[in-house]
Amino acid sequence: MQQKKICMLGAFAVGKTSLVRRYVDSIFSDTYLTTVGVKIDKRVITIDDETLNLILWDIAGEDDVSTVRTSYLRGASGYFLVVDGTRAATLDVARSIQQRAESEIGNVPFIALVNKLDVRNEWTVAQENLAELENAGWSVVLTSARTGEGVEAAFLALAERMLRPNAAT
Repeated sequence: MQQKKICMLGAFAVGKTSLVRRYVDSIFSDTYLTTVGVKIDKRVITIDDETLNLILWDIAGEDDVSTVRTSYLRGASGYFLVVDGTRAATLDVARSIQQRAESEIGNVPFIALVNKLDVRNEWTVAQENLAELENAGWSVVLTSARTGEGVEAAFLALAERMLRPNAAT
């Protein structure tokens, strides 16, 4: 069984913990709890007869990219950049974090998750901004931790990229 470390990165209150709880435990809570430091969860999955032990590092949100603890990124096989669709500024934070993560751990697979799809009518992140990311080579997945929409597929897509980094996606 292979073990793969995945980091959840993004600004405060974008839904990193909620996405992990939805993926690992299939639950959602409206209660907001600030992550202090890092919370680690795991989920075992199988892809094409290969068992993967996904170790999910839910890292405390950062609005100041310089405070992202690079020691938490070491050993990551991939990461998610989580954006709150209702707060456009969190997209800028994600861009900054991505640059820093790449400089610290190199070119490992990542996916941008634009969360809170269940309240799409309240989004301030423009479709043009998401198209710019995709044109720059980013994979962008729209998710809702509340409903679960897109969550399972996003984790599976990242796991497949980590398992087969040179395969076409």
